[in-house]
Amino acid sequence: MSETPKWYVVHTYSGYENKVAQNIEKFVENQGLGDLIFEVSMPTETVVEYKNDKKREVERKIFPGYVLVKMILTDESWYVIRNIRGVTGFVGPASNKPIPLTDEEVEKLRIEVRTVQLDYKPGDSVKIIQGPLEGFIGRVEEVDTDKNIVKVTVSMFGRDILAELQLGQAELVKD
Repeated sequence: MSETPKWYVVHTYSGYENKVAQNIEKFVENQGLGDLIFEVSMPTETVVEYKNDKKREVERKIFPGYVLVKMILTDESWYVIRNIRGVTGFVGPASNKPIPLTDEEVEKLRIEVRTVQLDYKPGDSVKIIQGPLEGFIGRVEEVDTDKNIVKVTVSMFGRDILAELQLGQAELVKD
């Protein structure tokens, strides 16, 4: 199976999210479907509530009525998820045609946290390896891993120009 797993949104009865997630995980374990269904998630946030002059932290579901499932979509995996008690269907134009979340949506929802490890930092010299400035050497001014950008000063026509690049468009110049 060369297809990579993607995140899908499953609609559940309100209040059944935890039970649905547990049932999916149990079924996958019991039936040995770990090669099709990889992960089940319910994004939550911690909220501070003040009630009767008392402060307490409460964990709330960001998307009540929905469970996120990382899986390879096949007829079998679709059937398994669709027939779990409490599931009303997949999110998509038709219940039998689920649409996976895009990489940008997964990143914004912080379902999967990707760590970025760079071999350059502000002040280092880098070579631009992609884009219109490919081949130029510049100096790193700023790195913003949250926005996936690096700001590089490039000397062009006797002037310094600040260029904003994607993190993968520059590499450290080795001495």
